Amino acid sequence: MNAALARLTDVVPPPSEPRNTDWDAAERRLGVVLPTDYKELIRTYGGSNWDDYLYLLDPGCPNDNYDLVEWEDQQTEALEGLWEFEKRPAELADAGSRVIPWATTDNGECLYWLVRAGRNPDEWTVMVNEARGDRWEHFPMNCTEFLAAVLQGDLRSALLSSRFPLTGHEFRRLVAV
Repeated sequence: MNAALARLTDVVPPPSEPRNTDWDAAERRLGVVLPTDYKELIRTYGGSNWDDYLYLLDPGCPNDNYDLVEWEDQQTEALEGLWEFEKRPAELADAGSRVIPWATTDNGECLYWLVRAGRNPDEWTVMVNEARGDRWEHFPMNCTEFLAAVLQGDLRSALLSSRFPLTGHEFRRLVAV
């Protein structure tokens, strides 16, 4: 277990049953290898809701609304259309750079990995995009480090809800609807 995940499990005890995911199928569909920390995060918590606000996307999530592969398809298409009219974030200026969603919120903010050409997936960092707007934030850490830091109050995003995180954390694994 990586250090950030260990911190996270101290803050929010995980479900007793690990989530089994067909990573080969998911990565084939996405066309990328996913970060190791994310795979550990999903194995530990699965697709889930944190503090009644943030949704952790999961390939093959029992709740189809939060399937990572489906979100990646939708967001890629939406952003391509958006960037015909709005400026891309500076972090995406290099050829081959892109974003892949890994979480979303009740308000519509989206949390992405910043994928840069030639970078190992374990080096991907976090980008947050405001709901229905063109503001972005970049955090030079992996998704598990980001989630742990936000939940512990060590990190604050100007784009995420001021009511997140809650003082007493709430967690629920997503199930089929």
